[in-house]
Amino acid sequence: MTVLKSTLPEPARQVTGDALQGTLVDLLGLSLMAKQAHWNVVGPRFRSIHLQLDEVVASARSYADTVAERAAALGISPDGRAETVAGTGSVAEPKEGWLQDTEAVSLLVEALEEAVVRLRDRIAATEKADLVTQDLLIQITASLEKQRWMFQAENSPL
Repeated sequence: MTVLKSTLPEPARQVTGDALQGTLVDLLGLSLMAKQAHWNVVGPRFRSIHLQLDEVVASARSYADTVAERAAALGISPDGRAETVAGTGSVAEPKEGWLQDTEAVSLLVEALEEAVVRLRDRIAATEKADLVTQDLLIQITASLEKQRWMFQAENSPL
């Protein structure tokens, strides 16, 4: 088997690989959680939240692919297997069954916030290791923060 070589020195490759793998797991977990909520959301704001959840799923899946391809480009084998996501992921999970629209919104605010906090740690970790990866993580963070803001506005009183 041919191993892909990285353009990064080994210590930087390790830091970058850890950041990319953690982000990949978070994004895949977020996409699964949001899709589960999408299928089970009910309530007066069903349609708008149902559609908004699909936006999160599409964004998370797209960024997951970009993150995995960045890892592969650096000679790091990405691991997006279900068992890896289930075993190492830490995205909040919806309860089983139907999910009230307000609960779905709260769940997404919490999950997005947790993912953003971890991304910010990874942004700091990759500052010296790989600025290209850091830039990608910054883009993802901006996107997730925007989605969090939009969900948070759904449940905010005037």
